[in-house]
This record gives sequence, C-alpha cells and structure tokens, in this order.
Amino acid sequence: MTGFEIEELEFTADAVSDARERIPRFDNWPVVYLLEDGRDIYVGETGNVERRMRQHLKSAKKQHLREVRVVFDDRFNGSACLDLESFLIRLLSGDGRYEVLNLNEGITNQDYYQRSEYTETFKEVFEELRVRGYFHRSIPQIENTDLFKLSPYKALNHEQGAAVLDIMEGLVEDLPRTDRTLAVIQGDPGTGKTIVGIHLMKLLRDLADFDPTDEIEGDSMFSDLFVEGNRERFQDLRIGLVVPQKSLRISIGKVFKKVPALRDASVLTPYEAAETDGQFDVLIVDEAHRLTQRASQSHGTLTARFARITNDLFGTDDDSLNQLDWIRSKARHTILLLDTAQSVRPADIEPEVFERVVAEARTSRRWYPLDTQMRVKGGKEYLDFARAMISDQPPSSPPDLRDYEVELFDDLGAMHERIRERDAEHGLARLVAGYAWPWRSRKKSGEHDIVLDGVSLDWNRTDVDWIASKTSLEEVGSIHTVQGYDLNYAGVIIGADLYVDPETGHLAADRDSYFDKKGKQNNRMRGRDTTDEDLLQYITNIYRVLLTRGMRGTYLYVVDPALRERFRRVLRTRRAND
Repeated sequence: MTGFEIEELEFTADAVSDARERIPRFDNWPVVYLLEDGRDIYVGETGNVERRMRQHLKSAKKQHLREVRVVFDDRFNGSACLDLESFLIRLLSGDGRYEVLNLNEGITNQDYYQRSEYTETFKEVFEELRVRGYFHRSIPQIENTDLFKLSPYKALNHEQGAAVLDIMEGLVEDLPRTDRTLAVIQGDPGTGKTIVGIHLMKLLRDLADFDPTDEIEGDSMFSDLFVEGNRERFQDLRIGLVVPQKSLRISIGKVFKKVPALRDASVLTPYEAAETDGQFDVLIVDEAHRLTQRASQSHGTLTARFARITNDLFGTDDDSLNQLDWIRSKARHTILLLDTAQSVRPADIEPEVFERVVAEARTSRRWYPLDTQMRVKGGKEYLDFARAMISDQPPSSPPDLRDYEVELFDDLGAMHERIRERDAEHGLARLVAGYAWPWRSRKKSGEHDIVLDGVSLDWNRTDVDWIASKTSLEEVGSIHTVQGYDLNYAGVIIGADLYVDPETGHLAADRDSYFDKKGKQNNRMRGRDTTDEDLLQYITNIYRVLLTRGMRGTYLYVVDPALRERFRRVLRTRRAND
C-alpha cells in the first residue's frame, strides 16, 4: 500500500476533463477534495471526482471558486473519506484561514474498521495541507480556539444528533401550523448543550439556503432533510440564539462572523429578544438556567428595563412574569438548553419553574436528555465524583478516572506553577475561584484581590473572552467569566465561603466571605429572602461548575481546613489504589 497523494487542478471543465485522462482513479475511487479561491473553501468526499466536479461547476454558489485539491489514497474507503471530510471541515473552521462553505449535513462521527490507523493518516494529510498554506495553526492550537470549540461544524454524538434530528423533523411538521411549541434539551456540564444550539442555528440556515441543483452527498443523519420542499418551508424564517451570559454571547457572535451562513444571525440578550418588533419563528436559548426573574438585576438600568418590557409584552407589571415568559411570548417555537444545577444567583429563575417546563416538554415528547460527557476526559464518573465531593455525602474513594488528573495542593503558589506548566504544554490552563474575595483591583490599582501563602493575585481584568486574554494566565477567573467555556486544566480555589461546620459536619455557607452582592441579596421585588440554605445551594452550584471546566485535569486549593482534609482523605485513597 502506498501513502496519500494530493493532486492539484484548476476548477474548470477543461481541467476536469484533462484530469480524467491522466489520473486513473479520477472517476472511480473514494477521495476527499477541497475547492477554494484563497478566501472561501468547500470540502467534500465522493467516489467519482469527475462527476462531482461537473455538478459543482453548475452550482451558482461555487462558481467563484478557482482551485481543486484532491486527496487520493489506495487505502481509502467510503467511511474513511467521510471521516476525513468531517475532520478537515472542523479544523478549517477552527483555524480561521478560510471561510467554510459546507452545510452541516456533511459532519459525521461514526466508528469503522481500523479508524485509529486512518486517523494517523489524516494528521499527515493535515500537515501536508498546512505546508501548502491551508492552515495557520497546528491541530492542538486549533483545538484550543473558540472558533473550534464553538464551531457549528463540531461532530455530534448520537444523543445530540438524535435530539437535533427530532427537533428539526418536528419543525418540518409544525412550521406550517400556528401552534406554539416548546422543546427542552437538558444535560449536565460538558454534555454539549451549547454545541447543539449552535448546530441547530446552522442547520436552520442551511435548510433555508441550500442549492437544490448541487446534489447532496454523504450519509449524515441530516441528509434527508435537504429536499426541495423543506427548503421552501425554512426560507424567510426569523430565528435567533439567546445567550444570557455576556462573555459567551460575544464569543459565539465572533464565531458566527466567520461562518457565511451565520454572519448575520441574531445572537441576542433576553432583553433584545423581548424588545425586537414582531415575532420570531424559532428562538433557541442557551444557558437557559441563567434567564432571570423579577429582581434587582445586575445593573440598575436593567431593573427598570425589566419592568418596562414585562408591561409592554403583557400589559401588566406582574412580578411573577420572568424572562422565560418573554421568550415564549415572542417565539412560535422555543428551544431551551438547560441545566438547573448551574443556577448561581437569586435573580436566576427558580428551579421549580424549570421543573414545570421540563414536565411540559416531557408530556409533549419534546424533552431530550444529554448524558454523554463530551468535555471532561474523566467522563461521567468524574462529574459524579466532583458533585459528591461538594455535598454532605462525599465518597469514601474516587472512581477510576483513568488519565484524568486530580490533585490537591497545600500551597497556592505551587498550584499556580503547575497551571503555568500545563499551559505551556497544552494551552488553556487557568486559575478559577469562587467569589470569596472582594474585587479591590477594579477600583484601586495596585491592590490585589486574592492574597494566600504569600501569593498575590487579581480577578480577571476583562469579562469578555478572558480565557484567551494576554494576562489571563496570571489572573483568576470567576464563575461569571468561565461558565460555558472549556479549559484543558483548571486550578480551582475553593474559598472560605464554603466550609464544613465543625458542629454538624455538614457543608455550610459563610455569608460574610461571599462577595457577590447580587448573589446573596434578598429579592424584595418577589418578597423572597435568600436564606443560608439558598446561599449554600448557589455556592455549591458555583464550585460544581468550576470543578467541571478542566477537560484534562483539575487541581484544587481549599481554604477551609476541614474541607481540605476531606479532599485529602479521598484523594489519598486514590493514590493508594494507584
């Protein structure tokens, strides 16, 4: 068997005819090809390059492309080509050198015979294309970018794909009718809810704009959606992605600007969605658990704006109405991406509201649970372990976490140094912490926020794209900066806001050591006090989120001696078992 070859030709009818004469496998061999003009690129796979090129030459959407690169390999089969096509699409979209023109129907993630061996060949193909100028970055560098992590071209697992397909097939039936529908996609941190929302946005746009003269190839689970009747059904839909968190919303917006199909897509705050004139056909809400109820909002102007919007939409300033009510009143079809265990402030909508929403979705068979852990390489076992450690029923020993790193540090400086080392090796290693220190540096330059073990650190200087900022390695990210993002390694500082009560042996919240004012204030507008029990729930939710940011590993520094000893005792058991 020989290695791969890359043939180059112009994207013209004459060049295609000439290639058929000089390349024996041009019309009868599985291949992957790239069409590009230096700015836009399209990646495809086919068993007949000549026929496929002639189809593309008739496509109005591809007539501006100029060059063809065809990857041949004696070992290629249909499954390998589908996999390489998907591999290159994902990396090209994450690199940012080109704007990718592909529809989402070409993204697959199916296993097949000797896939691991083909994967090594794919890496060699990537490196050859990188030498030829198709990529700016290496594969690890690409995989650390938001363009890759938040790409609409990410391959979905079976659970995610089944949810997307069922939702899309439901929309095919529902769009001609006047009914309002609600779908809920629910999952733990790291199950890929945000990616599902982004994938849905891209698929909705693709179905509205695909070229019916350019035959759809491949066996993606979404291929059957791309038929002429559906194209008409999805055209002129008004769709939007609502993201309550500022940093994540801005990051997603930047990614959309690099995707032609999503360049003008609406990425909205809940306020913007509610204030937009007219109705949306579809609103997708990411991090729906961060939608708020009537309360003192994060900024005073938003509190007044909240009341005004409620009154405009419903003709009354009813304090029981919340941002979810806004969304549902503005959209014919609402899709929520939800994890109620990530609610971290009294202004967030109460879990019991979402319990009713989930029950409604289940009754209508539009509830989609996501269980497969996509972020943390320790899998669901680590997620359950982290959740149990921040509870009153800690495990006696950790599960088998395979190669996932978990380590407790007694010295903050040592943990910071480990984070620096991991960042140099893998990138995206950061310190994060609960809100157990006041943000002095924001008001007084020269004053540090977190001072422990002779180490002086500041909170994140920016709340937008902090993880990728130049100073982030020497700062500490808060929950409001990192929720919704992935890290390779997280160094989690558990502050004095969470401790083990020496009398009861149970976890407790120290209100005086928790410095998020909006996170502990009473909701006077709803007549509800934030009790110590409520505060404990918010704080444990925060630490559970922080403990699931690291894909490869999590390091811990714990201020409270009793809680630190709990971690030490359990992790010591793991080391003994190792």
